[in-house]
Amino acid sequence: MQTSVSSFLRIGEKRELKFATEAYCRKEISENNLQDIARTLRIKHWQLQQTTGIDYIASNDFSFYDQVLDTANLFNIVPKRYRDLKLGGLDTYFAQARGYQGKNGDVKALAMKKWFNTNYHYMVPEFDSATDIRYIGRKLVDELIESRENGIKTRPVIIGPFTLLKLADYKDGRKATDFITPFVTAFTALLTELGNLNVDWFQFDEPALVKDLSLDDLALFKALYQPILAARGSVKTLLQTYFGDIRDGYETITALGFDGYGLDFVEGVQTLELVQKHGFPKNAALFAGVINGKNIWRNQYSQTLELLNKLSNITTLTISTSCSLQHVPYTTENEEKLSNQVLAHFAFAKEKLTELAELKGILTNSDTEALIKNKRLFDGTRIVRNTELLKQIANLTEADFTRTPAFSERENSQKAHFNLPILPTTTIGSFPQTREVRANRATYRKGAKTREDYDKFILEEIKKCVQYQEEIGLDVLVHGEFERNDMVEFFGENLNGYVFTQFAWVQSYGTRCVKPPIIWGDVTRHQPITTFYSKYAQSLTQKHVKGMLTGPVTILNWSFPREDISLRESAQQIALAIQEEVLDLEANGIEIIQIDEAALREKLPLRKSDWFSQYLDWAIPAFRLVHSKVKPQTQIHTHMCYAEFEDIIKAIDDMDADVISFEASRSDLSILKALKANNFQTQVGPGIYDIHSPRVPSVSEMTTTIDNILAELPLEKIWINPDCGLKTRSNAEVAESLVNLIAARQAVIDNL
Repeated sequence: MQTSVSSFLRIGEKRELKFATEAYCRKEISENNLQDIARTLRIKHWQLQQTTGIDYIASNDFSFYDQVLDTANLFNIVPKRYRDLKLGGLDTYFAQARGYQGKNGDVKALAMKKWFNTNYHYMVPEFDSATDIRYIGRKLVDELIESRENGIKTRPVIIGPFTLLKLADYKDGRKATDFITPFVTAFTALLTELGNLNVDWFQFDEPALVKDLSLDDLALFKALYQPILAARGSVKTLLQTYFGDIRDGYETITALGFDGYGLDFVEGVQTLELVQKHGFPKNAALFAGVINGKNIWRNQYSQTLELLNKLSNITTLTISTSCSLQHVPYTTENEEKLSNQVLAHFAFAKEKLTELAELKGILTNSDTEALIKNKRLFDGTRIVRNTELLKQIANLTEADFTRTPAFSERENSQKAHFNLPILPTTTIGSFPQTREVRANRATYRKGAKTREDYDKFILEEIKKCVQYQEEIGLDVLVHGEFERNDMVEFFGENLNGYVFTQFAWVQSYGTRCVKPPIIWGDVTRHQPITTFYSKYAQSLTQKHVKGMLTGPVTILNWSFPREDISLRESAQQIALAIQEEVLDLEANGIEIIQIDEAALREKLPLRKSDWFSQYLDWAIPAFRLVHSKVKPQTQIHTHMCYAEFEDIIKAIDDMDADVISFEASRSDLSILKALKANNFQTQVGPGIYDIHSPRVPSVSEMTTTIDNILAELPLEKIWINPDCGLKTRSNAEVAESLVNLIAARQAVIDNL
């Protein structure tokens, strides 16, 4: 029995990589400084795994921004517009990730989408007529050699060609099958070099195998891997899957002759059944993903041992994480504000390494002490249930999820009531979280500032924000959200049932990290959360100021959820709490309320057959529950982040919001045709520029974008807005971009 970690996290124990990368992009440190910090992190992470007793440690799991982008660059998949900038290697890499605006040119970043069913985002690789796939990068081998120089044997890992092709964007009429031969040649060259370096194992990450697979998909997979495996030489190959099971191709895939198969026994609902029903290759090793790489709760050893006992006929069995540990925080050891009784139930990345080691000890050395301690933890009573809340949920009826009157009637009355101009302008919610804003919050939390002084600062920032929006001519305003650290953590801090960490950061994309709250018990609201600030902002202006809330599905999806109750029940608990907040805002004169569901798509099952039976059947009603009791003239907005929305457009329309803004600028507004084809009734703000890039779009660029929107959607249905909140940008970037947005909208109106 051996242990394996499919990949480790890379941001560092205290987000060292984030801060170093941002400093480099601001030209505050050199590339050598950045590389030194990265090297230190890699060595630290390898040594941690080695010290804990992990047998199979991954290399090339480090990334400055994204592992998909790393793989694309390793194989020369860099669009011409970035090569034409004539920048250095690392700067060309960051131009793809963040966009570039400078003396060498002006280019947007690559498209960004959600990584399967996680809150991580990947950069979408582009394949076109100029794509020349060749193995040219040195990162994978350099990091392998680096690990050896530090006395650590590692297994290099890479995103496999099948997943890379399935995630890609194709241009110039190209398709995935056009690139089979170049990929085979490139991977053969890589395996040859690894063989010359006497590499023992090499890991292909192929999470796309857990999605719905057609016969064409399986044919593509075989066409790629049959020749690649034939060229492996002495290198043993591990096919690593995660986020589900491979039911559509289990027999085909396991017959191909990989030396090892990494299967997910946590999210893979049918994985055990597939192994038992179809058997497992006798000469292959099974890397059983039994430690949850996506949630932070302790593993229940008795259940895992029961599962592993059912796999006792497997000749070579290795216990592993279910997926990369990049989706969980670093360690519980730095958490000083949570009691030991609470922390005992959590396992972050470092603790998951210990769980693997303890399970190995139990299985090989009869380590009964670890098993007894774990059993004692799970035999105890963790929380007491809220019986009143349970009764309230049990008594919900269809009427609680239905808003009246119907949308068409509300739309007409709202147009008359608000009397907004055509192509009304607004922002998504947040304004820049400046150093002063963060300092105000930090000082207050440390007890060095009174609540009165804290709020005085916030109210002054709100006043300046409202005045600025009026000056530039926005139609519907926001208060700026200066009181909020994070759109989910802020609400969690004001709800019963949550616990919060100090340092449990997780990478969302690039240098953007989030600190998800943890749902510990039943969720209820104990007092108004946002009304004070929204009411003040509205008192400053005759224009409407949106109340800004986070929706129940996003709060749930961007928290670490409970595992003792269903996601449906958790969503309903949160929905009832946010419903109280909506009604409070309405009662205090806020007539436009935005309820963000940025993460609606995130937990959509990877198999379409499960969409409406295991997710949308409760996620959409949870949102409707939040706003079902508001007045007809109250306008409900929502916002959704990077994802592929086209195939769930009808379900999104069923949310019964009045206005929906999409984060779609990086995908070239591909959602527009889907909205048109589905006769989307809700008013829509597709997002006319990308706020995740530091580049400032010109008036003409935004004018063209608005014209493209008008070519697909009715004029009276369109709102003009950025594609997301502005908190991560600087005041200077925001000021110039919003002025250009207003000018672009006016230019379009002048030409109507």
